[in-house]
Amino acid sequence: MSDSPDPSLVDQDVTFTSFNLDPRLQRAIARLDYSNPTLVQAKAIPLALEGKDILARAKTGSGKTVAYLIPIIQGVLARKTANPTEKGTQALILVPTRELAEQVTKSIEQLTLYSAKVCRCVNVATPLSEAVQKPLLASLPEIVVSTPSRALAHINSGSLSLRPSLTYLVIDEADLLMEYGHEEDLKAVVKGCPKGVQTFLMSATLTKEVESIKNWGMRKPAILRLEEGDADSESQLLQYQVKCGEEEKFLLVYVIFKLRLVKGKTIVFVNDIDRGYRVKLFLEQFGIRSCVLNAELPVNSRLHIVEEFNKDVYDIIIATDEADLNVHAGDSSDDEAAVKHEDNSERPSKKRKRSGAKQDKEYGVSRGVDFQNVSCVLNFDLPTTVSSYIHRIGRTARAGKSGMALSFVVPLDQYGKHKATTCLTAKRDEKVLTRIEKEQEKRGTSIKPYAFDMSQVDAFRYRMEDALRAVTRAAIHTARAKELRQEILTSEKLKRHFEENPQDLQHLRHDLELHPNRVQPHLKHVPEYLMPKAGGEGVMEKRNVGFVGFGKVGENRIRKNRAINRAKGKGKKADPLKTFKGKGKR
Repeated sequence: MSDSPDPSLVDQDVTFTSFNLDPRLQRAIARLDYSNPTLVQAKAIPLALEGKDILARAKTGSGKTVAYLIPIIQGVLARKTANPTEKGTQALILVPTRELAEQVTKSIEQLTLYSAKVCRCVNVATPLSEAVQKPLLASLPEIVVSTPSRALAHINSGSLSLRPSLTYLVIDEADLLMEYGHEEDLKAVVKGCPKGVQTFLMSATLTKEVESIKNWGMRKPAILRLEEGDADSESQLLQYQVKCGEEEKFLLVYVIFKLRLVKGKTIVFVNDIDRGYRVKLFLEQFGIRSCVLNAELPVNSRLHIVEEFNKDVYDIIIATDEADLNVHAGDSSDDEAAVKHEDNSERPSKKRKRSGAKQDKEYGVSRGVDFQNVSCVLNFDLPTTVSSYIHRIGRTARAGKSGMALSFVVPLDQYGKHKATTCLTAKRDEKVLTRIEKEQEKRGTSIKPYAFDMSQVDAFRYRMEDALRAVTRAAIHTARAKELRQEILTSEKLKRHFEENPQDLQHLRHDLELHPNRVQPHLKHVPEYLMPKAGGEGVMEKRNVGFVGFGKVGENRIRKNRAINRAKGKGKKADPLKTFKGKGKR
């Protein structure tokens, strides 16, 4: 599901059976093992079934997607029952990213499991060309999922007709739609909708831009501000920051992953695509596997990476945050420009042409993607805005589980001292951190300093420097081109071959080594003399901080038994000269 319901937000006094839904829809809900609706579902569904417009503010993980899908599917089924021969698109769902469009489509498929023939859905946010999508829309599916730009393109070409059949319009993640620059496309699509269409406006925050959408045709919407579960959720999230130089970031990330200081899955956020490959190649030197996720990868590969990550195939994703791409792409002289909160934002005006593949403008990682069971969010590069920070850390501590957010902050006096690893956005880290801390104080939380025992960490410094020298700019560019070619091929396989051979997916991985120009096998193993006396935890001054376990963290049972047997003398190869009991012939 695109929104994994948080158990702490479930309304125990209401059940789905109380909504008097179509039996086919009720059966699908029961199959999904939903007994009680979440708070936003309990409030929104009855109002939506009455035909009222809904403007809902609720956090990620609260079940917003199901809150608008159930009334829409119920309405479509009721209309089809009354007039089986009626045809036409009845619902248009607009989302900011292709990844979110895919997740909403999967949710619809689950809820229409027993009514798929009368309630069909087409996702036109896929990378397929308009020529391929036109026949799909010509069949007049009841529900269409799209991004605003894709929907507008089909409306202008005449392949998507909204009049007069359209009954429902959904604007999901409205705040993100406005942040991504979809405002003009969104306005044009709304103007193309028939008057009186029932509108659902879903958002995590109600900014001025989001509230302005009410004036585009909503009819006295019921406004739901649901924040009851926020305090409980944020208490499950531990936030820390480490002040260090650019070079020390690589030292700490090596120690964290090689000594397994964080248990569970981790998302590492960086502010630039090349930077993501630098971190990946650096970790490869030590035998630490990871996969990259950025805007230039094919959409099929991105969706598959997230899906496999959620299945625990990968433990580390190095994600390029789309919110910081424009800032980092600016000219170096624009570093003096302030990067403020969205209410008073100021972006660099100059742009620099970037080499490489075309980036997907409808890509999003920090919001709109359902990462599951993430134990740690590591801000390798601090985000440039408060909202981007909030969206990043929202990937962990979801659905009632605990999590940790650790941010590396470069002090101004340390900026630029190591040219090869300098990130332009790091120049304003301290100012951005100050704004983030003020915002967290308003929310009743704080970002605590995280102390490493540097006397223990420094023992690994020469190995870090050795590995970092091997990750040259040429190696990064070669790896980036190789990864892109590899993922384009993988994307085509996902699109064609693997639909017919799903068993082959287990052989397809996205965390393969890219092999920089200089490979040093000896770095993959940590010698005993470097290990702290207290083990991996010895590098931390605060022993009980930062461990977020989501699985089995005990010793390997087989290895433990072997060690016990060795201590008892079992399992050793006997000396043939001492144990020989042969007898000679008489």
